[in-house]
Amino acid sequence: MRLILTLGCLLVAAGAAQAQPKSALEGIAEYRAMLADGNPAELFEAKGEELWKTRRGPKNASLERCDLGKGPGVVKGSFVELPRWFADTGKVQDLESRLLSCMERLQGFDAAAIARTPFGKGEQVHLEGLTAWISGESRGQRFNLSQVHADERTMFEIGKRAFFYRSGPHDFSCASCHGESGKRIRMQDLPELTKNPGDGIGFAAWPAYRVSSGEMWSMQRRLNDCFRQQRFPYPGYASDVTIALGVYMGVNAKGAESIAPALKR
Repeated sequence: MRLILTLGCLLVAAGAAQAQPKSALEGIAEYRAMLADGNPAELFEAKGEELWKTRRGPKNASLERCDLGKGPGVVKGSFVELPRWFADTGKVQDLESRLLSCMERLQGFDAAAIARTPFGKGEQVHLEGLTAWISGESRGQRFNLSQVHADERTMFEIGKRAFFYRSGPHDFSCASCHGESGKRIRMQDLPELTKNPGDGIGFAAWPAYRVSSGEMWSMQRRLNDCFRQQRFPYPGYASDVTIALGVYMGVNAKGAESIAPALKR
């Protein structure tokens, strides 16, 4: 009798465990896993590679001589070392701002005009493809941003101050959402970005394809939307403050594995 009761209790307990509803985090993880094999970002990657090799612009040239930090035309491994300082521009640049410099110098495009173009229009669409392909070429590699040059260290400190700067009608900062662990908005977990959040999380997951909008978002667009949610004015595309924030988050992500372009809700 005692054995029968014990077995009965175990079966009831097992049934109760199976009947427990999944957490929101588990549900989102399953949703992403189902879509991962067919990540639409692959289409943007293919377009980005084509754009890199195609002669375009007033100078009818390709981007194959663009130096992303590892020498002209070298793409693999460059993404996980950006933002970084470039001698030819005398600036610390992220991927998007570096591409603008190459598009202007090599192809004859007006970088300032592209920066003013709304997301999802004109050359901004091409930048989305380029960032998808370039980031994908470093998928699986680990972030290792330089802090050797004085300007790189300065941008880190500026990015840190910007990350914690509170203002606007809701007295928000980046740290309001990403300054400590265990936070989320609705069903979306918010990684803590003041330290290394781990592989494929935070900085190591962008650019990414947004399923909810059917668009590819670069880090510049992700930061733009963060400013919107803080009720701040939109920052300029490839502006110093966005690059500085990239330096701060990228240095904090040292050693994290990149999964970009990732898949987001």
